[in-house]
Amino acid sequence: NSFVTRTNTCGELRAAHVGQRVTLYGWVQYQRQGLFLVLRDFQGLTQVIIPQDEAHSHVKELLSNAPLESVVRVTGTVAPRPQGQENPKMPTGDIEVKAETAEILNSCKKLPFEIKDFIKKSEALRMQYRYLDLRSSRLQGALRLRSRLVMRMREYLCNLHGFVDVETPTLFKRTPGGAKEFLVPSREAGKFYSLPQSPQQFKQLLMVGGLDRYFQVARCYRDEGSRPDRQPEFTQIDIEMSFVDQAGIQRLVEGLLQHSWPEERGSIVTPFPSMTYEEALAEYGTDKPDTRFGMKIVDISDVLRGSNIHFVQNALSYPHGSIRAICIPQGVRYLTNKDLGSLKESAKSQFNQEIMEIICRPDGSLKSLLTKFLGEKEQSELIQALNMQEGDVVLLAAGEHKQVCSALGALRLLSANLLEAAGLALRDPTAFHFLWVVDFPLFLPKAENPTELESAHHPFTAPHPSDVSLLYSDPTKVRSQHYDLVLNGNEVGGGSIRIHSAQQQRFVLEKVLKEDSEVLSHLIEALEFGAPPHGGIALGLDRLISLIVDAPSIRDVIAFPKSFRGRDLMGNAPDYVTPEELEPYHIQVSWPLEEKEAKKN
Repeated sequence: NSFVTRTNTCGELRAAHVGQRVTLYGWVQYQRQGLFLVLRDFQGLTQVIIPQDEAHSHVKELLSNAPLESVVRVTGTVAPRPQGQENPKMPTGDIEVKAETAEILNSCKKLPFEIKDFIKKSEALRMQYRYLDLRSSRLQGALRLRSRLVMRMREYLCNLHGFVDVETPTLFKRTPGGAKEFLVPSREAGKFYSLPQSPQQFKQLLMVGGLDRYFQVARCYRDEGSRPDRQPEFTQIDIEMSFVDQAGIQRLVEGLLQHSWPEERGSIVTPFPSMTYEEALAEYGTDKPDTRFGMKIVDISDVLRGSNIHFVQNALSYPHGSIRAICIPQGVRYLTNKDLGSLKESAKSQFNQEIMEIICRPDGSLKSLLTKFLGEKEQSELIQALNMQEGDVVLLAAGEHKQVCSALGALRLLSANLLEAAGLALRDPTAFHFLWVVDFPLFLPKAENPTELESAHHPFTAPHPSDVSLLYSDPTKVRSQHYDLVLNGNEVGGGSIRIHSAQQQRFVLEKVLKEDSEVLSHLIEALEFGAPPHGGIALGLDRLISLIVDAPSIRDVIAFPKSFRGRDLMGNAPDYVTPEELEPYHIQVSWPLEEKEAKKN
């Protein structure tokens, strides 16, 4: 309580304070019939007894008529609660404060919603009145945990391991490839700044500058349009080191998370397990596997290879064809026919993948359209390969390897959601399963033009040491030194060892990615002046915190987030500016016809 005029907070008074005269400040959370009120501040709640005697009638009138959420000052004496009226659910439940004087510092007008965690409020309303939503214990808890975690990270990196905290510019120039960047006009006609999607180039240049170890709680910007759980501006823990390899970065991050991990969330075990990109895709159908539960994808190509099933033989005739399946435990009990239909429809609409179901009956026999084409030996091998038990449901897919795995990976997660909604405990909500995914491809075919390549991570990622020669002969087969950190099926970090050779960087940009290297001439030139080998990582702070506190969205761990359409509903941004304000930037707005008419009206 240094620097302020209160003697105590609303969350700290205990039986040991009985008899003390205290001054509390806070918000009126609850008031009952002019007898008592509950005062709330950032730390907790205190029950305040409203005096009933004539001498304090003005105090009674003041506190009895104070609207909820008004800010008040109360001075009084701490007293024990009457026997039998203690509240063990409140840390201050053994005491109450008998008010002697009071002052309403600011009266509250009618609220748009009640400030209670259990009251359902629309997200739009919460964001419009974010300053009221911030009073909830849920949001307060998330923001305070976030602050503590970041402070512990600074301590680990700067105090224990010699990292230098450097602020990098927000106004820069566009980076080729990667996410779309926000443009900022300048007063030079036709010239624009870009808001960086990450401090990637700057942190590499700091390594060229000999700083050796850099760290920043970095603000980043991506103009990705409407995405449900993304923010146009977000925060990452940005790290770069010289003379380091992939294993060194991984050990650093494991130590960082172990040091900063909130005690109330249990401990995390290091080292984290590791899996290659190919293994993740083959077993989980995704590069960010949720390893809290089984239901892995199983390759049953060899089991069915000798069958006469047309679609099976057709799939296996292709170079990358395979037959794979997932086994849903107790699917007969927990999944309805409608559920199975929705799973099949999802695979068809999202991946253009047909799905066949197989049910294991109570007697151990199989029920499926496939069984009439399979002999007893094949059925037995199928049961053994998938470890099927009675009541299980198998979803089978045949076709191109990546498509089949991706479809089954999505169905694995959808099935888990359906099983849990039906009452089967599958994923422990208190468990934190970290996983490193490594050996990503360096390049991927572009979705809009598969004959061209784009960086799987970003254009500064170094090739795997074993695959350097392939970079010049067959770039599609090159693995990268890119690594992702996954937590409970969510990517919470990504990094790589960087290219530190100017010649190799120029080749990747010009020959492989067909990009104009002139845009990055400053970086390529810097690599020619004795750039050390270096690498780094960025941890997504918003995502990490949301997983730690089990928030439904990253918007629940950011003080002032944007809506999923990228709008600030509280301040109504983005907003229009006048032609006069645009004039110094040599910009004129060309209005669509319907907007012109709307502005006229």
